[in-house]
Amino acid sequence: MNDTFRWHTGTRLIAAPAELIALAALVQSGTGLRAGRDGVTGHAGADLLCETSGSSGAPKVIRRTPNSWQASFAVNGAAFGLDTQACVAIFSGFGASLALYAALEAAHHGAAIISLAQVRPDRWAATLAAQGATVLYLTPVQLDLLCASGAPLPAVRHIVVGGGRLSMQTMAAALSACPNGKLVQFYGAAETSFITWTDAATPAGSVGKPYPEVTLRLDPEGVIWVRSPYLFHDYALGGSDDTRWDEGFLSVGEVGQLDAAGNLFLLGRKNRMVTVSDHNVFPEAVEAFLTSLLPMAQVAVVALPDPRRGARLVAVLSGNCPLPEADILRSCRQQLGSNAAPIRAHRISAMPMLPAGKPDYAAITELIQSLK
Repeated sequence: MNDTFRWHTGTRLIAAPAELIALAALVQSGTGLRAGRDGVTGHAGADLLCETSGSSGAPKVIRRTPNSWQASFAVNGAAFGLDTQACVAIFSGFGASLALYAALEAAHHGAAIISLAQVRPDRWAATLAAQGATVLYLTPVQLDLLCASGAPLPAVRHIVVGGGRLSMQTMAAALSACPNGKLVQFYGAAETSFITWTDAATPAGSVGKPYPEVTLRLDPEGVIWVRSPYLFHDYALGGSDDTRWDEGFLSVGEVGQLDAAGNLFLLGRKNRMVTVSDHNVFPEAVEAFLTSLLPMAQVAVVALPDPRRGARLVAVLSGNCPLPEADILRSCRQQLGSNAAPIRAHRISAMPMLPAGKPDYAAITELIQSLK
């Protein structure tokens, strides 16, 4: 396998923004790549440098070899029908590693690439339908926005979702909008790339079984460790105390459980876990319940310090939230218990989001603190 990325001569760029055109030129020149919120540039080394999403703090810059991504191109090519007849859609700029990965993978196989990074969400479906997109790479929030139009997308064959939890409502809406599509959710991180993916037999609430050539190990605390050909090398800028290596296994500090069949269930990030009245609580679990309760809403849960209980959780909701706050909080207490239940549920007009299509927890926390 080459140690630089490949740009297939059959690759077409459809309504391409400047950063996608720049990516094509840089890959074809054989230079190293650095991608982030400011676009994509070349650098003297052969490595790929790209930003993390920054969902829990300042973005970090990770360093990985081209081979660590190319190793999965053949797997996905076979699974998602990636060839010169395919048309791959990406929904954000290259500040999101998912969009960068999808563009490089599509170019490797010679598929056409549609970038919707500069297209309004209410025009996404019409653009995809007009161009005959067959493969979508997007986050759950982006999938919600796409499905909101209700427009049919019969040409779509594969919907590849990463970067967060999918509600059953979103899954149903996606398959309704894409009647010929197959939905695959994958779990991973910028540092690890693919860890697990789902199929038709995946139980509700699980992120699936290990992706090909991935070995999973959970330590006694449930921390997830991964060994695979897809791991990053190191941080070029910044770092995290939760990112650790152990004899070829990598952990980014996420916690989960495996069932008897090997399906992984995520509990949350260790660095987001808070202690409420001496009980450990993962905000992600609260978000998952609220998403099931309010499937048409965007949901985030943040923790604020509390002198008596250690921390208190606050829910932030935007979009379609038909239930009154009292009913929402009551349902949380009944389902999750008093320690994990938020003490407030704030409605806001628009959820602060990162370029990667994930909630901006730092901005959300600042907003909630200003509402006291």
